[in-house]
Amino acid sequence: MSTETQATATARHIAWRPRTVEHDGISIAVFEAGTPGKTPLLLMHGWPDTHELWTAAAADLVDRFHLIAYDTRGYGGTTRPRSVDRYRLPQLAGDMFAVVRATSPDRPVHVLAHDWGSVQAWEAVTTEGADRYIASFVSISGPNLDHLGAWVRERLSRPTPASLRAAFSQLASSAYTGLFQLPVLPVLATKVLALPGVWPRFINLIEGTPTSDVVTGATFRADTTAGLAYYRANIRPALARPDARPTDIPVLEVVNHRDIALRPPIFDNSRRYATNLWRIDTANGHWLPFSRPEFIADITTRFIASLEGTPDPEIDRLRVTEAPGSFTGRLAVITGAGSGIGRETALALAERGAELALADIDIAAAKTVADTIDAAGGRARAYQLDVADDEAFAETVAAIIAAQGVPDIVVNNAGVALAGSILDATDAQIRRLIDINLTGVITGSRLFGKAMVERGVGGHIVNLASAAAFTPQRGLGAYAATKAGVLLFSESLRAELADDHIGVTAICPGIVATNITSSTRIAGADAETERAQQERITAAYRRRNYTPDRVAKAIVRSIEKNRAVVPVTPEAQAGYRTYRFTPAVSRALARVRVV
Repeated sequence: MSTETQATATARHIAWRPRTVEHDGISIAVFEAGTPGKTPLLLMHGWPDTHELWTAAAADLVDRFHLIAYDTRGYGGTTRPRSVDRYRLPQLAGDMFAVVRATSPDRPVHVLAHDWGSVQAWEAVTTEGADRYIASFVSISGPNLDHLGAWVRERLSRPTPASLRAAFSQLASSAYTGLFQLPVLPVLATKVLALPGVWPRFINLIEGTPTSDVVTGATFRADTTAGLAYYRANIRPALARPDARPTDIPVLEVVNHRDIALRPPIFDNSRRYATNLWRIDTANGHWLPFSRPEFIADITTRFIASLEGTPDPEIDRLRVTEAPGSFTGRLAVITGAGSGIGRETALALAERGAELALADIDIAAAKTVADTIDAAGGRARAYQLDVADDEAFAETVAAIIAAQGVPDIVVNNAGVALAGSILDATDAQIRRLIDINLTGVITGSRLFGKAMVERGVGGHIVNLASAAAFTPQRGLGAYAATKAGVLLFSESLRAELADDHIGVTAICPGIVATNITSSTRIAGADAETERAQQERITAAYRRRNYTPDRVAKAIVRSIEKNRAVVPVTPEAQAGYRTYRFTPAVSRALARVRVV
């Protein structure tokens, strides 16, 4: 072995200092970087990698930590035992403890692990006395096998459609582990994967990661085959006789929703076994160390800093204190959150575990909603915002990110209405309508979307359009134009952000009883006529009795299902199909006077 291994990442070089640690008859190839005396961070790889997996992330971590990495048993420069029995998890955890004792004898290490490295680390942190060696654990795409075995057995022993669907979905994703139990075929398969360029192209095909970002070591060909012993030694015992032990060591689970091998529901029971658990859900795939090394470095650094006493609202939000809801650990920003659809959406998301940032031009209304959420045990903050004010919008975005972090969900809901003849509308009325309904949506999507892209974990943007976007009507032309703009903008933005795994939905409610009707301006009308028209429209909407909480449920479903366009009410659904398939009928209906 050379005296120094160098790895290049993002135009930087990591100079690893190699050494050897002996344990259980195994010579473990260990690599250190950074300054001894700084906070120790142990990096653990999985199959079919070596310590080279951490090349890019290490470049962003080396200035902050004393980095320790090692090639686990059978990989890289570490001894390759012939017997499968030498690869059982207790022995692998013993290797880990030996490395910690040798490299950080006076201080427990923080652990960052991926795939089988994470599986080994779970074995270690659930071992009695592990807190003498391990300060915290960031787990990426690697479950505790005993916890997983208990999860599978529980769902199969208490079958419901949902539990069986979750169990068989995971079994299908893990089918390759059954293949790896066979004597000859998996060896041949791994030799194909190890052919020059095949593995980077495979990851590129599955996740879109550039092949140049996939770093492998010089022993990669042998490692792919040697690593099969991990599957053969540990999968069947964990499923047959799971020993699900708990841990008090702080654990941050990174759950990747596009993971080809691991389905998110298998991590829902982690709270049973990890008494100090944080969880972050991302829209990324399995090989996060290749695709998002900067995100791994950032979230790991901030997690450890928070444990050491540095307040961090985003990390605090990830703490799992009860059974997680579908939006636990996520931050949702809603404009126009003080009433109507915005208010009901805030309550619906809070009920499912989200933290809220509530923006409204009426700060008192936003605070009332925030107080309601807080009183119910949720978390919300109120912000005053006129979405038509570009400068104020930018300041509010900065304030939300500084106080609560980058949002996972953005609902651009704020809007106003203008009825009456377009010919009677004033320039000021038209300008205000466009500034709020269209420009405000674009500004919110642009400012928050940029921050979401830079963070790199995906997310969702919901823009409130209207059934008017595809149902032309006399008396609502200007309003319809802004909402049609929101609809097509959202469709275009959805395509633009697809590669960043940020979904975009256009919600088209239809006739919904909200207070927008009582503030609708009527072009060309005097005050008395306008008030009478507002009362007539409001009464009609009340008789329709389609309440905003039903729209909020549609918004929640659209986020969960990543839907593109959602006509909500029956009339909106009918209008959408009519305009798509028989536009002449829509044009004829548009001549009917509504306002």
